[in-house]
Amino acid sequence: MGQTSERLLALARTGDRGAVGALLARCVPGVRRWTHGRVPRWMRAAADTGDLVQDAVLATLSRLDAFQPQGRRALARYLRTAVRHRLIDELRRARRWSAAPDGLDEVPDGGPSPLRAAIDAETRRRYRAALACLPRRDQELLVGHFDLEYSHAQLGCMTGRSPHAARMALTRAIGRLAARMRD
Repeated sequence: MGQTSERLLALARTGDRGAVGALLARCVPGVRRWTHGRVPRWMRAAADTGDLVQDAVLATLSRLDAFQPQGRRALARYLRTAVRHRLIDELRRARRWSAAPDGLDEVPDGGPSPLRAAIDAETRRRYRAALACLPRRDQELLVGHFDLEYSHAQLGCMTGRSPHAARMALTRAIGRLAARMRD
């Protein structure tokens, strides 16, 4: 079974490189996806998404002792904030060089667009409605996976299955959920 993020953070603070790697493996892909759509096209040559994320990660690692997690996904939230600040710095730098197009003052706010927010709200509504129509065992697996972010091993413990059997049951439950959401 995998380590908790709190335990990995404690190990990372002692210099355990494996713990640092495991923490980053959990956080960085999501932060990279989050960052991708926030770098304006005209700026991508000067500031690549990967570079922004890498800079934020390196700065965070240098201050890991001072980091105090506040709730679930705290490190990912912290990294997103660091990337956002780095992006704002890059936009300001581009403004100073005046090579940026008009509208540079419009710094991405970091939140979803109104369209994305409406789509997300509708998707959540459809998810909840479809979830309510599924058998209780499917609901438990889906909530454990999507809402609580349980691993397959944790889902197996929760349902009295092996991790592999829990993964297969989850795959089937996701299929049933998708079918309900399409209806």
